[in-house]
Amino acid sequence: MARLTLYGIPNCDTVRRARRELDAAGLAHEFHDFRRQGLDSALLDRWIAAVGWERLLNRRGTTWRRLPEEQRTGLDAAHARDLMLAEPTLVRRPVIERDGAIHVGWDGGVEALLG
Repeated sequence: MARLTLYGIPNCDTVRRARRELDAAGLAHEFHDFRRQGLDSALLDRWIAAVGWERLLNRRGTTWRRLPEEQRTGLDAAHARDLMLAEPTLVRRPVIERDGAIHVGWDGGVEALLG
């Protein structure tokens, strides 16, 4: 059976929808809560290598909007990485790891994850 880990925060609407849909599809998964369990730098580095920091950085959320303007401008990979490590809620959610593949977001639902 495939190992599936969903990373996010429990009060995120998209994470809740993803968890419900995974459960409805009968896909067992482990949930990793960024707020309680943190975000490991090696894990983040693996995600950045796989999908790029631009795809991972959530520029739509409250955490992003609360950042001072000087932290939001002139971003590069190193600065974005540091921001995501300091504030894991800046990572677009959910991040799902399944059999070594990394999926960011929940745009296509279960079908996109399995496809």
